[in-house]
Amino acid sequence: MSTFPQVDEKAPDFDLPTDGGGTISLADLKGQKAVIYFYPKDDTPGCTKEAIAFTAHKKAFDALGVKIIGVSKDTVAKHDKFKAKHDLNIILASDVEGKMVEDYGVWVEKNMYGKKYMGIQRATVLIDADGKVIAAWPKVRVKGHVEDVLEAAA
Repeated sequence: MSTFPQVDEKAPDFDLPTDGGGTISLADLKGQKAVIYFYPKDDTPGCTKEAIAFTAHKKAFDALGVKIIGVSKDTVAKHDKFKAKHDLNIILASDVEGKMVEDYGVWVEKNMYGKKYMGIQRATVLIDADGKVIAAWPKVRVKGHVEDVLEAAA
C-alpha cells in the first residue's frame, strides 16, 4: 500500500485516459505546474462542488501556467456526461483500474454508517514543472479548498 506523496517527493508516474478521448501522463506535464486532485465519484454533491470550483478558478490557474486534472475511478463516458451536465472545463482522468489511486495512497478504507468499504479519499497534490510535489492536501474539505490550492500555486 502506497502512502500519499509528501512535499519534495517525486510524484508517482501515471498514464490515464481522459474525457473527450484524450490521455494524460506525468511526462505530459513536464515543464509546467499541475494540480492533481482525487475525488470519489462524478456527480455526487461534494465532488460536483469541487469540480465547479476548479472550473470557476481555471482562468486564474491558466494565468499561472497550472494545469488542473481531476482523477476518479469513473469511466471516461461518465466523465464526459459529468462535464457536459455541469459545464466543466478541466481535465478529468479515468483510473478505472485503480493503479493511480493506489500509487498515490488515496485508495483507503472508509466507514459510512458503520459499514466499511474501500474508496477514494479526497486529496490534492500540486506538482512543479519537474514532477516534484510542492504542496499536498491529504484530506480535503471542499469549502475553500480551491482557493487554498490557487494561493499555493501562485
